[in-house]
Amino acid sequence: MSGGAGGSERPEERQRFPPPGETPPISALRHNGLLQALVQEAGPPVDTEISEELRRAQEEWEAVEEIQSGLGGTSASAAPPISFNEALQYFQTADLSECRKKVRATVRRQGLAALLRFFFGPPRLQPQLRGERELALAMAQCECSPLPPSAFSLPGGLDDNERVHMRILQTIYKKLTRSRLGCPRYGAHWEELGFQGADPGTDLRGTGMLGLMQMLYFVMDSQTLPLAQEIFQLSQHETQNFPFCIMSVNITRIVVQALREECLSRECNRRQQVIAVLNDLYAAAFLQLYRVWKWQHKTLADSGFLLKELESATKKKPKQLLKSLEAYVNASPAADGLQRPSPPGGGGGNRAGEDIAFTGVCDLRVELEGDARLI
Repeated sequence: MSGGAGGSERPEERQRFPPPGETPPISALRHNGLLQALVQEAGPPVDTEISEELRRAQEEWEAVEEIQSGLGGTSASAAPPISFNEALQYFQTADLSECRKKVRATVRRQGLAALLRFFFGPPRLQPQLRGERELALAMAQCECSPLPPSAFSLPGGLDDNERVHMRILQTIYKKLTRSRLGCPRYGAHWEELGFQGADPGTDLRGTGMLGLMQMLYFVMDSQTLPLAQEIFQLSQHETQNFPFCIMSVNITRIVVQALREECLSRECNRRQQVIAVLNDLYAAAFLQLYRVWKWQHKTLADSGFLLKELESATKKKPKQLLKSLEAYVNASPAADGLQRPSPPGGGGGNRAGEDIAFTGVCDLRVELEGDARLI
């Protein structure tokens, strides 16, 4: 023990320190270094100076954790996860005026398309739900500028100084990796989650903060968390791997476009909700993509075409996708709800709750609408 009588070191004390010239990781120092030795050494401290030294060392370690995690005030490991509802309440009260200016609630149609829409199209969203639709679309407009971290970012985009934003990132990371510890704001660990680079904010073009909010919903809802973790595990597969978070952003883009084209108005009017419908449809679309990807042994070469097929199904048959998600949620744990998709052409038409079969074309690349493209 430092400060004790005698100059000789015991062998177990020498093992706690790295060889000369080596810099151990912070986690190793925290658990095996001088601080741990002070805490675990048998017997009372020699004097009050060591207790004061221990207190200062503890404060320094906590400060290091705060800096590395990007969270101010609380260390990453102690920062509580944020629920979807808490994060949503933040956006409901935040100043999104700049984002709202860019919102185009619906797709404008002219000529024959407008006439067909008037007579044969889906119903319009009821007036009392339009504020909630505007909020969802405003969140989708809250994007970060694709510039270095120190540069200017658009108002409402992912903000390093906004604690709620950082808690959203940390919660997604912890839930997908099943880790109790936080992570730095920038780094290669985000690429392991399926972002394209060290900064997740630059991958939210086209979906903005709504892209992160839907990931948060996916991992914080107890009914969909097992599905999210199953999909993330598949995304790490040796041959069937794909970037989980980029795939998620693409699915958010698809459901936002379905909302703007009023393909979800009937369901929103029925449930008197907009954001909840968007979230359920996002999870349902991800479930469908997961089933096809896993059981039909798809790879990244198939992703563009599968996403195009999924976009078509989301706009034309949202109710069917939602029923499929409901069946998964209600399935027994033993069955896991992840049945193989029905083979194409298997007798009869598509019934409610039955899986949609995608066309199995592997070498056709399709350009996705918007900025968020997987290929």
